[in-house]
Amino acid sequence: MRLRVEFTTEPFDLDEAPAHAVVAREVVEAAELDAVDVGPFGNTAEGGADQVLTAVDELLRRSLEAGATRISLQVNVVGQDAEGKGER
Repeated sequence: MRLRVEFTTEPFDLDEAPAHAVVAREVVEAAELDAVDVGPFGNTAEGGADQVLTAVDELLRRSLEAGATRISLQVNVVGQDAEGKGER
């Protein structure tokens, strides 16, 4: 199963990336994920379920330790057909 995670960390700082945002980006960029896209207002990454879930766990823990007061994330299954079976 493939998953896509989209996330943001808060509080925002438009002048300089806060430590929690930098840490979150480092986590997804270092993970074995595909299609990593980081931006000022949101980040996305895709990969196998185990890789995404491991990265999400580390992202949550390290971002909170680095000062995040809120982390919003969404995880979606990708590559599924209408009947819910994975692509081959």
